[in-house]
Amino acid sequence: MGSDKALLLHDGRSQLAYTMALLGQFTSAAYVSTSKALRDETERASFPQIVDRYDDLGPVAGILSAMDTDPQAAWLVVAVDLPNIDDRTLGFLVESRNAAQPFSAFRSSHNELPEPLCAVYEPSARAIIDDFVAQGIVCPRKIMIRSDTCLLNQPNANALDNMNTPDDLARSDLQVAQ
Repeated sequence: MGSDKALLLHDGRSQLAYTMALLGQFTSAAYVSTSKALRDETERASFPQIVDRYDDLGPVAGILSAMDTDPQAAWLVVAVDLPNIDDRTLGFLVESRNAAQPFSAFRSSHNELPEPLCAVYEPSARAIIDDFVAQGIVCPRKIMIRSDTCLLNQPNANALDNMNTPDDLARSDLQVAQ
């Protein structure tokens, strides 16, 4: 997209700061998942971090690294590029998750597929993810599609609309930091 999504401004603060504050309402601790290359970036460095321990796995690297940090924790994973994410959506996910299933995620309001980057990953998900990674499957959505996933309907149909293009940014309320 040409801009670091974490640094886009959301009501005067970075999208990363907005997302971290939102997570703080629902978790006892929140962490920024980051690559080794970005861990010293000023905004990311101002928050507790979990640095990726795996290379070339995309978002799964951060999820596995979090699970390495605390294997017994259920991990609430939220992408930083969701300008419409809100407390109602996260609250519904946390309250409605099914701890008996390895994954709890929203069903996309656009295509009915799981939304893996606003989801809860239970400790039991680790072995499943490891098995898929061993097969070369590192897409969290594909992993959820092929697994026992608790799928929830979104209370806010636009909450999980992400930003991948300049047009997406133009349609959002976010601004590029100067």
